[in-house]
Amino acid sequence: MTKELVTAEERKTFVDKFDNFLFDCDGVLWEGTKLIPGVEKAMEELRSKGKNIYFVTNNSTKSRSSFLKKLQGFGIKASLTEIFSSAFATAAYLKQVLHFPADKKVYIIGMEGIRDELNSEGIRTCGGEVGAVVIGLDLHVNYTKYAKAFTYLKRNPGCHFILTNGDTTFPTHGSIVPGAGSIAAPITKALNRGPDAVLGKPAQNMMEAIFAEYDLKPCKTVMIGDRLDTDIDFGNQGGIETLCVLTGITSKEEMLSPSNKIKPTYYIPSFADLASQ
Repeated sequence: MTKELVTAEERKTFVDKFDNFLFDCDGVLWEGTKLIPGVEKAMEELRSKGKNIYFVTNNSTKSRSSFLKKLQGFGIKASLTEIFSSAFATAAYLKQVLHFPADKKVYIIGMEGIRDELNSEGIRTCGGEVGAVVIGLDLHVNYTKYAKAFTYLKRNPGCHFILTNGDTTFPTHGSIVPGAGSIAAPITKALNRGPDAVLGKPAQNMMEAIFAEYDLKPCKTVMIGDRLDTDIDFGNQGGIETLCVLTGITSKEEMLSPSNKIKPTYYIPSFADLASQ
């Protein structure tokens, strides 16, 4: 049963229970270019108590370096090794799992975050034959990009089709807009098949990487997010407890609805409320 953290004692017990806090970013820490009020104070309190913090985001538009600058710009302490984005996961998947050939390149429908992370792994995005198509959120998507991606996937033998994340929407500037999953829909429809791999939450590749890198104990780790079908499902599948905040996609009514099959362990109106213990 999902429990609301109402009293100061309940919030304190929640914080004391865990050593490791995995955070979604959009809708939890900030909304677009605006920090959710009070979040920086709550993050400072976690740091002061020696908690380990990791930022796990499906946003593929920025590289980890760009995310680090954004966090620091909001006054949130962070390091590059604490950031796990779907763009980074995509680059790691191509290099470590697919052993992507050096003589081939990746065609991208997406923003600079994907390109930056691929380049950091030595994966080419220009020159050579296209051996993979990667689709993420692209604010400038157009028919020409779709036509090229479709042609590469149809005509190049063994060309991999990778989706950075399956989010159909994401919150920004007080509204909800189409996400990477929606950007990829025309290609999946035209091909009459889905991608070969989806790298963002709720897929477990990032969870496995985090646990392997830092040797975390599941019983001492919690996932904090605003979206049931990505963040909360990600934590639930990973065998850890979850906290849903109501500052992003998910409403209280949706979360508590009997028809909702993805249940968080806890919920709270805003993560900033943990600062008022």
